Amino acid sequence: MAHPTMHLLLLSLLIATAAGKGLEKGPLENKVLDVPEGTPVPYALYQFQASHLEVDGFRLTGETEGKISISEDGWLYLEQTLDWAHTQTHTLELEALVGSEPVEGPVSITINVLDVNNHAPSFNQTDYIGIVKERTPAGVPFARVFATDLDDPESPNAHLSYTLVSQIPNRDNTLFFQINSNTGEISTTAEGERLLKAREGVIHSRGGDFSDSLKKRFDDFCTPTEDIPYELNPFYSCVQRAESRSLNPLEDPDFTLLVRVEDMGGESVNALNGNARVKILVQENLWVNPGPINIREQLKGIYPMPIGKVQSNDPSAFYRLVQKERELTFPFNVTEEGDILLTEELDREDKAMYILVVFAEDSYGNEVDPPLEVQVVVDDVNDNAPICEEELSVFEVQENEPTGSPIGDLMVHDADDINTPNALLSYSLVSQSPSSVFTIDGISGRIQAKQMLQRRDATEYHLTVRVNDPVFSTECKVLIKVIDINNELPIFEMNDYGSHNLSEDTALGHTLLTVKATDADDPGTGSSHIEFHITAGNEDGVFAMETDNNGEGRLVVAKPLNYETASSYKLQIDACNPEPLVNGLEYGAESSAVVSVAISDVDEAPVFAMDILDVTVPEDTKEGATLLKIDAKDPEGKEILFKMEGDTKGWLEIDPATGEIKIKKKAVLDRETVEAFHFTVVAFEKANPELSSEREVSVRLLDVNDNVPKLTENQASICVKKPQPIILTALDADANPFGAPFTFSLAQGKKSPNWDLSAVDGTSAKLTLKKSPSEDKTFLIPINIKDNAGMGITQKFEVRVCNCTELGYCFTEPGVHAGVLGMPTTIGILAGTVGFIALVLIIAFHRIKKDNQKKALLGETDAIL
Repeated sequence: MAHPTMHLLLLSLLIATAAGKGLEKGPLENKVLDVPEGTPVPYALYQFQASHLEVDGFRLTGETEGKISISEDGWLYLEQTLDWAHTQTHTLELEALVGSEPVEGPVSITINVLDVNNHAPSFNQTDYIGIVKERTPAGVPFARVFATDLDDPESPNAHLSYTLVSQIPNRDNTLFFQINSNTGEISTTAEGERLLKAREGVIHSRGGDFSDSLKKRFDDFCTPTEDIPYELNPFYSCVQRAESRSLNPLEDPDFTLLVRVEDMGGESVNALNGNARVKILVQENLWVNPGPINIREQLKGIYPMPIGKVQSNDPSAFYRLVQKERELTFPFNVTEEGDILLTEELDREDKAMYILVVFAEDSYGNEVDPPLEVQVVVDDVNDNAPICEEELSVFEVQENEPTGSPIGDLMVHDADDINTPNALLSYSLVSQSPSSVFTIDGISGRIQAKQMLQRRDATEYHLTVRVNDPVFSTECKVLIKVIDINNELPIFEMNDYGSHNLSEDTALGHTLLTVKATDADDPGTGSSHIEFHITAGNEDGVFAMETDNNGEGRLVVAKPLNYETASSYKLQIDACNPEPLVNGLEYGAESSAVVSVAISDVDEAPVFAMDILDVTVPEDTKEGATLLKIDAKDPEGKEILFKMEGDTKGWLEIDPATGEIKIKKKAVLDRETVEAFHFTVVAFEKANPELSSEREVSVRLLDVNDNVPKLTENQASICVKKPQPIILTALDADANPFGAPFTFSLAQGKKSPNWDLSAVDGTSAKLTLKKSPSEDKTFLIPINIKDNAGMGITQKFEVRVCNCTELGYCFTEPGVHAGVLGMPTTIGILAGTVGFIALVLIIAFHRIKKDNQKKALLGETDAIL
C-alpha cells in the first residue's frame, strides 16, 4: 500500500493534470478513452463516481500491464507511458468497493492508444546494388529500395515517400536516374536511356569460362614478349580487375545514388526520415537490333545467306526466330551464334517487308532479353513491264470542243516500286487513224485534241500508245468516240397531263401517270438521254419522278398523302439532258409539262404524337400522381377517347377523355415486385370505336431505399471446447446504391468484452467469441446492420454457448441438468401415482356395486356358469 505522503503527492499531481486539461468526471459506466502514446506520467484519464454512498475504493482488472491504475477516489490514471507499437488497445473492468466487497459494476473500460509519429522509417538495407544495361527504356524499374515504419500503418505517420537526394557523379547536372516516390522503384530517365554507357569490359565467349575467355583475349591482343605467368603480368591483372568489377559492383560502381525515405508522405517539416545508398553498375547492352536490313529482290548467291546478327547479354542464350505477320512462307532462320539467315530469294512484288521477332531464351525457354523486332526491307529491281489496265481504253468527246480539250488519261500500271525509277513511265503515240489529231503527255499519259472535232469528219479514232519504263515497254490500244453536240431540246408529247384523283391512303410507290418526251440528238448519247424532274408544286416531297432510258418517266407517290395537310397539288415536270446544251440554247416551255392532283379524304384512325412511350418513375410515387399524359389526335378532328389494356398489377387508371394516366388510390408501386412493366394505350374515335390506334407504354421503376438489410438467420450455437466464429449473412431487397455493401456493428458501436464482430465481405460478417463463459449460457446480441446508404436497424441475434457433441449439437451433462429431481422428490411422485391409481379403482368398484343393486330391484338375476 502506498505511503500516505506519496498518495497525497500522487493525488495532487493527478488533480493538477486533470485541472489543466479540463477532464470530465462521470458515473460508473462503460467508457472508451483515447490516449496518445508517450503521454508523460502520472497522467489522469477520468474520474469515476459511484452512486453508492458508502463506496470507499475501486478495483481495476484486465490488461493494465502495470501501467494503468485507479485511485481510491476513482481517478483512472497512467503510471507508465503507453506504447502503440506494443499494445493498441487495453480492455479493463472496474468495480466499486465497500471494504473488499463489490457494490457496483463491473463496467467495461477500453483505452485506445493513439499513435504518434515517434518512429523514423528505416531501410531494410544500408547499401543496395542495381545493375542496368545501356539503352534501358526510361521508366522501366531495374532496382528497388524498401523501408518500413513502426508507426500505425493506417495513419500518415507510416505513409512513406521516397526521394532521390543526389547522383554521384553528376556531370553537367544531368540526372540519369529517377525513383518512384510510392514504391521505391528506381529506373532511368529519358537522358539516362539515351546517354548511359558502360565502361569497357571483356565479352565472354559462348559457353566459355571467364578466365579462359580473358586469357584467350589477352593472348590475341597483348601477347607478352617474355614468358611471364598471367598472375604476375600487370597488364593482365589490370584487365582482370576491370572485368571483375562487373561481378562485384560494390568495389567500383559507375554511379552511387543517395536515397531518402520520409514518413507523413514527405509533406511535413516534422517528417522523420532514413537514408540509404544504391550502387549502380552500367552494363554493356549487346542485345542490339540489327535492322532495318535491306535485301535486294531476286538476289543471286548461296543460300542460306547471312544477312544480320544478334548477340544476347547472356553468353549461353538460345535464339529463336518467328515472323510477326501471319504468312504462309517464312524464308528466314537463326543460328546458335545469333546469325540471321535468308533461306531463299525474295520477290518484292510478293512482299515488300518482313518483320522478324528474335527471342533470346535460357535452356528452360525463359526470356533472358526482351524480344527484338527486326525489319527486313526488300529492295526493288526492275523486273516488271508496264501493263495497260484496259485491253481497249474507250473515251468520248463532244464535237466542237475547243482545241486542247482533255480527252482522258490512259491508265497503266507497273508493279515495281513507285518510289524508284523502275516504275517511272513515259508515254508516246505510235499511231492514230483515220488522221493525226491527238497528242499525249509523255509523263502523265493525258490525251488531248489538237483541233476541234466534227462528226462529219470521223465518228471514231483509233490510237496506239507505247508506254516505257527504264527497261520494258508495252503498247496500249485506245478508242476515241466523237459524240453529237447537245443542240436539240427534249420535247414533251403533251404539256398538260390533266387532273387526277388520289385517296389519301394510296400506297407508297403507286404510279399516278407516265409522261413521255423525245430528243432529236444522236441516240444512245448523253445529248439524247432524257431525265425528268419535278421543279414546282412538290415542296413537301410527296411525289417523285422515276426515269428510264427510253424517254419515259413515271410520277409516283413517294410519301404518305394527307388530305388535312394538302388537298391538291399542281406539279411542274421538266425534261433535260445530262449533257450541257450548246452555247446560246436554253430549255423552254416545250420541255415542261404540268399535272394536277386532287386528294380525297379518308376517315383515318387517331394518330399518336409520339411513337415511343417510355416512362421512368421512383417506386415511392404517391397515389393519385400523374404518370404521363397521352397526346393523340384524330386527323379529321373527331372526338376521341382513351382506354388502357394490360395493366396486370392494377396500379394505374386512365382518364378516357384526356388520356391522363394516374396511379390508383391505395396502389403502391414496388420495384422489388417488378422492376419494369408494360401496358397498351388505345385511342379510338368516340363515334366509331373500331377505328383505333394503340401504343405500348414501358414503365421502369427507380429504386428507393425502402428496405433495410436483414439477417438471414437469427440464432446459432457455439461449442465451448472448440469455439468457431459464426458467419452472419444479411440480405437487402433494394438495388445499388441502396443495397450492399453492408456495415455490421455491435449495437451503439460499443465494444463487447465477450464478442468481436468483423466484416467478411459486403454481405456478411464474422461474430467471434472472445471469452468463453464458465457454464452454458445464451446471449442475446444486438447487431446493427446498415446498407450502403447508411440506412439500417438493430436486430437481435441469439447465440447459445454450450457443450457439444462431436457433430456440434448442444447437450447437458448428466447430474447438472436443472430439471433432474432428488430422491425424496422421486419417492413423493411415486406415492402420489400409486394413490391416484387406488382412487380410480375405488370409484370403479363403487360404480359396479350400485349397478348390481339397481338390477336386484328390477328382479334381474345373473346367470351362473
